[in-house]
Amino acid sequence: MQLGLWMLLAAQLTAVRGFKSFHGSSGVYLQKPKSIKVQTHGIVILYCDVQNIPTNTRIYWLRQRQAPSQNSTHEFLAYWDIQNKVVCGKGVEQKSISIILDRGWSTLNLTSVKPEDSGIYFCMTIGSPKLSFGTGTHLSVVDVLPTTAQPTTKSIPKKKACRKVTSETKKGLPCSSVTFGLLLAGVLLLLLLLAVAIHQYCLRRRARLHFIKQFYK
Repeated sequence: MQLGLWMLLAAQLTAVRGFKSFHGSSGVYLQKPKSIKVQTHGIVILYCDVQNIPTNTRIYWLRQRQAPSQNSTHEFLAYWDIQNKVVCGKGVEQKSISIILDRGWSTLNLTSVKPEDSGIYFCMTIGSPKLSFGTGTHLSVVDVLPTTAQPTTKSIPKKKACRKVTSETKKGLPCSSVTFGLLLAGVLLLLLLLAVAIHQYCLRRRARLHFIKQFYK
């Protein structure tokens, strides 16, 4: 029996039994990311945490093209073994898929993906007697990625801010007070000069009168 057909039958039996292997039971492997959306001809990298399995365990990758149910089936893609050998399933191009095991993580790399590659991808190991699945990663391949529309903003005219009166601005004299002070200082200066001129005039007058009195004696 071909490996791909055997894997498909094994997955079908697990699905009929209610997905006990990958829905909350022991032996579930964490997969990252939970979901991913890429553009056609893009590259996809999926991760499966298999740190707690024996080193000689084969790690399989499966694809489910429809939502999980009792009638859903899994398509065998490829598996990795301890000899760093990747064996692909029937109809899978080896140049478009690769599996790497590094530091307890099984990494599935897909290149030049197409919309028909969309589905739920699972990692899986075969134990004795049960199968253990990963939590699954939902892949969506689209021709055009959706873009987030930027919200339109209306331009609001800026309001002129009123100048706040602070303690510092209160300390400075207003403009009218400064002008009045300068005028007052100017008037006082003129009065002072006038008083000096009158005083000098009086002194000269007294000196002249004194001179005249001395001359006519």
